Amino acid sequence: MKITSILILLWELSLLATGLSCTFKIDGSQNFTAKNYTSVPQNINKNVTLLDLSYNQITLNSTDISILQAYVLLTELNLNNNKIVSLRNKSFGSLSNLEILSISSNSIITIEQNAFVGLGKLKQLCLFQNKISQMNPYTFVPLKSLIALNLQDNMINYFDVPRQFQLKKINLHGNPWNCSCGLHNLQNWLNTSKVMLENENITMCSSPDALKNYSIKVASYNRCHSKSPLTQFSNINFKSSANPTFFLYFNDTSDNKTKNAEAESSGKSWALLVGVVVVVTVTSMLIFIAIRCPTWYNFFFSYNHRRLDEQDTDKFEGDFTVYPNSLPQTPDTNPDDSIVIFDQLSSFMVDEDGFIEDKYIDTQEMREEN
Repeated sequence: MKITSILILLWELSLLATGLSCTFKIDGSQNFTAKNYTSVPQNINKNVTLLDLSYNQITLNSTDISILQAYVLLTELNLNNNKIVSLRNKSFGSLSNLEILSISSNSIITIEQNAFVGLGKLKQLCLFQNKISQMNPYTFVPLKSLIALNLQDNMINYFDVPRQFQLKKINLHGNPWNCSCGLHNLQNWLNTSKVMLENENITMCSSPDALKNYSIKVASYNRCHSKSPLTQFSNINFKSSANPTFFLYFNDTSDNKTKNAEAESSGKSWALLVGVVVVVTVTSMLIFIAIRCPTWYNFFFSYNHRRLDEQDTDKFEGDFTVYPNSLPQTPDTNPDDSIVIFDQLSSFMVDEDGFIEDKYIDTQEMREEN
């Protein structure tokens, strides 16, 4: 046990040397260090406030999470050097008084978005020496009192800083930072906020090659590898930003491209609108024509006029040759009737334009008017 205690003391000293550590007030009655536990023990006083479960085999599965919820008075929890692979949603949901949480030196790969829900009083969060490659910024939203965050020695390339972050200390050393377009947000936050970047001089860029061995806080990347910076931002899960000098340049470029895109979009919108109006108008006209076509057909083609040839005219006149002897004789013939008969016979006269003038209709109408 003395050897174990010495090793733990040396480990704590090494943490202090890194610049940011999660320190615990160890109380022997709540110290379950190196007990080879595979799950959170249940025979613990429910009024415990300091609990050290480091150097065990705990995986923080659903059973462990359920047991932890009973220790509602906890203010400090140490789960370092266990077998934890993921932090599930509401893993510490009932520990509303927790102020220090250390889950370092595990094998954490995944942190679900609501993993820290309920930890409104948490001030220190230690996640160093894990296998974290991505951090969802919304994961930190419930941590409204957080002032110290240690993400040292993980596999993080990009880190999108939540807007409400009010950290005083952060440790990002030992991650393969990509200092291209994706890191601009983080750089801007580090340079404009009051946060202290622990181990700043050794927190270096891993890529691109031109910026290797540059501090992530001062590295200035003057261009993006993708065709469009906006496109690259959309493809990155966790966005970031640039140092002040490049940030102004990048904003101007982005604004110009945004304006051009909006102008092009506006022009295309007008063209599309005009096209729609034309299509609707033409379609309406076709429908109207289809409906009115039978009426127009009857109106225009009810009379079929054509010019008569000279032979047809002679033939027509021959057919209407009148012989007085052929007219029927009636004893009491009225002179007016004779006039009507004559008018009927003479109503079909060939006009100079070659068309037959039908005077019968006109004469009849005149008689009706008289």
